[in-house]
Amino acid sequence: MWQDLADYFNGMTTATFFRVYWYLFIIEIPRYLLFDYFILIMFYLRRFSQRHLYREAKSRFWAESPLISILAPGKNEGKNIYKLVKSLEAQTYQNYEIIIVDDGSDDDTPIIGRSLEKAGLIDLFIRNEVRGGKASAANLALRYAKGKYILHLDADSSLDMTAIERIITRFYMDSEIGCVGGNLKVRNADDSLAATMQGIEYLMSISVGRIITSYLGIYRIISGAFGAFKTDALKRIGGWDIGPGLDGDVTQKFRKMGYKVVFEDRAICLTSVPTSFSKLAKQRLRWSKSIIRFRLRKHIDVFLPTQNFTFLNMISSLENVLFNVVFAFLWLFYMVDIIIHFPETLPFIIAIKLCIYTVVNYMQFFALLAISERWKQELKFLIYIPLKSIYNGYYMRIVRIMAYIKEMYFYSSYKDNWNPAKTSDKAMQHGRL
Repeated sequence: MWQDLADYFNGMTTATFFRVYWYLFIIEIPRYLLFDYFILIMFYLRRFSQRHLYREAKSRFWAESPLISILAPGKNEGKNIYKLVKSLEAQTYQNYEIIIVDDGSDDDTPIIGRSLEKAGLIDLFIRNEVRGGKASAANLALRYAKGKYILHLDADSSLDMTAIERIITRFYMDSEIGCVGGNLKVRNADDSLAATMQGIEYLMSISVGRIITSYLGIYRIISGAFGAFKTDALKRIGGWDIGPGLDGDVTQKFRKMGYKVVFEDRAICLTSVPTSFSKLAKQRLRWSKSIIRFRLRKHIDVFLPTQNFTFLNMISSLENVLFNVVFAFLWLFYMVDIIIHFPETLPFIIAIKLCIYTVVNYMQFFALLAISERWKQELKFLIYIPLKSIYNGYYMRIVRIMAYIKEMYFYSSYKDNWNPAKTSDKAMQHGRL
């Protein structure tokens, strides 16, 4: 087999090679390797040159020592609340209040939450007897928040010791910053192959992508697992709106109000991810549907020349739609073209593609290890890098394409039980927002 593969490769002309692998060399390598790593170099050079500005901002933050309101809404998160509280106790910054909202749980969350409140380990425990959805729970907590800044966490999050200090310091570097995204890494990467692949994805794709878009001023999503907001600004935009993709939606609302949105890669949060490919697919179907629902429906006005139009907001959404939606369908066209015109050599074509991707992925991986604060733990991903080509190159693309089609033609996000039916019905009544 290997000899047959070598013979096929050696027998290809230059024209045939680029005819077969044009998508890789025209789109993927320039965009995801050359461009990204050029911007990463620029990013770290700028960080080095502005290190004194960061130190000054940190001094101003500590001098003021503002109250931080930590909000953790969720359903059936009883087993995680105590772990979250212990994680927060280890923070270098301690002037915060903790508000937990139980969104209609049917586990022991009410007992655990009230016990923690009674013991003084959290400041406020609120329970919705009837589930209203994550946005509803977060907005309820926001009503009671007293802090100058809001820190929104998932209940299963755990933070590095300096995470709060680092994420809030960014507000003191620029008064126009309205919200800051923290850097997520996978806590349970050893639990299964699906979790391991997400650990690699969060390290090599999600974190890098957010560094790049933040540097360019087009960063578009503050993760609900770990994000910080100016309280007055968050209240001014009306908090979170219902629906899947509420993280990207609230971020877009900040951008449209004229606030800067930035990413702080040094503020690390560990989060748990789905441990089976079926659960992962369900999660990513929901995430990907939100691009259609919010980017191309609710916030379509960012592409229109209105009085609130800004070039960066248009580019932010355009980049999201282009590289996630348009290029996903272009890849599908490319694969159909290869299957139709090169059926006999298809196994060889895929094998060579996987080899090229693997080489590129190892280049990326070692570059990222050099700047990672956890490089020793992340060395365990080394043997799984060849699988990233299949995971990102085929599995994730197919899931995304399925999501786009379902949402474009069937509005399937309104039928997703991730949101209570009553909230989805209300969204449908108000123009399918």
